[in-house]
Amino acid sequence: MNQLILTSDQAWAAVKRRDRSFDGRFVTGVVTTGIYCRPSCAARHPDRGNVRFFATGEEARAAGLRACKRCLPDDVGRDEAAVLAAIDEIKSSESAPTLNEFAQLTGYSPTHFQRVFKRALGISPATYARALKEERAKVALGESASVTQAIYDAGYSGPSRFYEGIKNRMGMMPSDWSNGGAGRDVHWTVIETSLGDMLVAATQIGVCCLAFDEGERELRARFPNAELVEAGDDFRALFDDVLKVVEDPRLGNSHIPLDVKGTAFQQRCWQALREIPAGETRSYGEQAAMLGNPKASRAVGGANGANNIAVLIPCHRVIAADGGLGGYAYGTTIKSELLKREGSRNEELF
Repeated sequence: MNQLILTSDQAWAAVKRRDRSFDGRFVTGVVTTGIYCRPSCAARHPDRGNVRFFATGEEARAAGLRACKRCLPDDVGRDEAAVLAAIDEIKSSESAPTLNEFAQLTGYSPTHFQRVFKRALGISPATYARALKEERAKVALGESASVTQAIYDAGYSGPSRFYEGIKNRMGMMPSDWSNGGAGRDVHWTVIETSLGDMLVAATQIGVCCLAFDEGERELRARFPNAELVEAGDDFRALFDDVLKVVEDPRLGNSHIPLDVKGTAFQQRCWQALREIPAGETRSYGEQAAMLGNPKASRAVGGANGANNIAVLIPCHRVIAADGGLGGYAYGTTIKSELLKREGSRNEELF
């Protein structure tokens, strides 16, 4: 495979997953059609025996192949430069640039740039800009004695705009970030499921913990400053919904409110996890790319490991770069079963 560090089997596994995190690392040549593609090309997969891997498009062209007109593999470098330029523009601007402004910056049409950006990061430029503003607000909240001043410092026009944007995505209010949840009531119970005993806990805002084979001792370690209360009937409907989603993750869980406890970076990682559709997987590198930093796969792995809310924040959908299951806090047996229940098409994971 010339200069590729990957083995042929690893490259083929990435092609079968259509793993975008490998775009730019190699191209896939098909000798029967004379075409080379990105690993993530949406075209139907060729027979393995007809495939050759090349480190660059230049090497593929030297072998007599031509670029695919569907996935445009030679544009990967230009796309990456455009996305990085847009990220720099967002970070340096007081307000989010428009798609027309991005188009002038990158030389793409507005609609094409939107597709390129979303393909690289998994979210739109507007969503990325909002997430960046929220992160700045949360950092400021941790450093400022005044919640209101921190919100203005982060670039919001007022507190109401901040609360409107943050409430449904993160669950926790600014005062919780500064005091670590002290003085809050966490209602909990242990429910028997087909995956084993499940600890589920919630505040008045939403579910704050879902774990397997854990109990009160582990919950107290997760929330040392909170008041733990055994759940009563007022939480029964919520916990019944959680049980249904665990038994059949295909039902979706966007209707279940969450009350997350984590740093700004961790919360961004967890939001990216919730944007991975059921039945699909991503590598740690691809999840890092969704956050705008493809080299942060190790940090992303650490954030996933700190996730308090299994299944509802689906860190089980992230697998190793070589296509294997990778690790999971509650064991690979549960991870494999969750992916199977979601209808994952990657039979190698089961």
